[in-house]
Amino acid sequence: MKIAVIGTGYVGLVTGTCFAEVGIEVVCIDVDQKKIDNLKKGIMPIYEPGLEEMVLRNMEKERIKFSTNLAESIKGCEVAFIAVGTPPGEDGSADLKYVLAVAREIGQNIDEFCVVVTKSTVPVGTAEKVKNAVQGELIKRNSELNFAVASNPEFLKEGAAIDDFLKPDRIVIGVESKQAEDMMRKLYKPFLLNGHPIIFMDVPSAEMTKYAANSMLATKISFMNDIANLCEIMGADVNMVRKGIGSDGRIGNKFIYPGIGYGGSCFPKDVKALIKTAKDNGYTMRILESVEAVNDAQKSVLFNKIMKHFDGNIKGKNFAMWGLSFKPKTDDMREAPSLVIIEKLLAAGANVKAYDPIAMKEAKHILGEQIEFTKNENNALIDADALLIVTEWPDFRSPDFQVVKKLMRGNAIFDGRNIYDITEMQELGFDYYCIGVKTK
Repeated sequence: MKIAVIGTGYVGLVTGTCFAEVGIEVVCIDVDQKKIDNLKKGIMPIYEPGLEEMVLRNMEKERIKFSTNLAESIKGCEVAFIAVGTPPGEDGSADLKYVLAVAREIGQNIDEFCVVVTKSTVPVGTAEKVKNAVQGELIKRNSELNFAVASNPEFLKEGAAIDDFLKPDRIVIGVESKQAEDMMRKLYKPFLLNGHPIIFMDVPSAEMTKYAANSMLATKISFMNDIANLCEIMGADVNMVRKGIGSDGRIGNKFIYPGIGYGGSCFPKDVKALIKTAKDNGYTMRILESVEAVNDAQKSVLFNKIMKHFDGNIKGKNFAMWGLSFKPKTDDMREAPSLVIIEKLLAAGANVKAYDPIAMKEAKHILGEQIEFTKNENNALIDADALLIVTEWPDFRSPDFQVVKKLMRGNAIFDGRNIYDITEMQELGFDYYCIGVKTK
């Protein structure tokens, strides 16, 4: 079986590589010549644990190829995944110009029955637009070639995408014909042998499922952050509250850890897009509007604690920042809370030295020379008036606090991820601040 994956970003590259891993013949297509040239050399455009090794292994076995030529590569493909970007517009809507451009090019070049699958996160109704775009090109060719469209949303967690794809909680596929369902069932057969559930549904429901899933997870995060802020005011300990509610099977213990807000490529974009979709259809997503507002405010919580500790004046102060990416095991800086905190610190006249195990290259592209990047976490501490924990990388969980105290000029730690024990920090002589616990 041969498939095409158009777009070699995070979703497209993981999708193509994992299908190749189970024996499917895959061609990954992108308009970015440099990215394709690098992939042919084994140079990855993103960081994802295990991805590079898997790409190289399947290139060696000639099960995955990379190309910029869609017209040539699409020939003979039974399934074509559209996995290009859908950047948010200023109004929060998903920009579909790349998706529809690919759909038109597919319509110009397919030569046999093909299922055209939207893998990108797209609003409800996009598959119908893709269908019309493909059909329009076939009409121009005077072709009566049969094709089908489908929606197959991804549910990948950055940092665990390979396992998520190979061992999925569920496979959701929206189809409009038995022929499309049979083709998609054939494609996913290697995964079904291990008992992973596949759920077929209509196309609009599959498109909505992706937005609903991400919005629910974002809601849990913002809800817990709201509770954490109230806990500080009332003198409760959010860590105890989290354990108390997480033991309830109806709630569960995932996505209820308080922090400094969600970021990344999915949650912010998808929440905005769903709010915009609702508005376009005369409905207000009141809960999601609050989720977004809470998250925006939460990204300033650590900065507010800093200003209070330093009596509103941090001009000339030095801050060490541990972590830059929006979460561990990724170099993704999109919508990262660190960017908001850095912007506020610099605007207040402070200096920032930062370290992240993976994301510093990406952060440099965004921040340039505005802050200093160090080769390790200890170097960031030298003469620091305070330490900020922004990303909960394992590297930061058990530092030698005697070394930390020796290197720092001040003794304040602002822990945005609650990875340290309050009592221990206070006994060590630190002014310790975390999320959802009244420490002073």
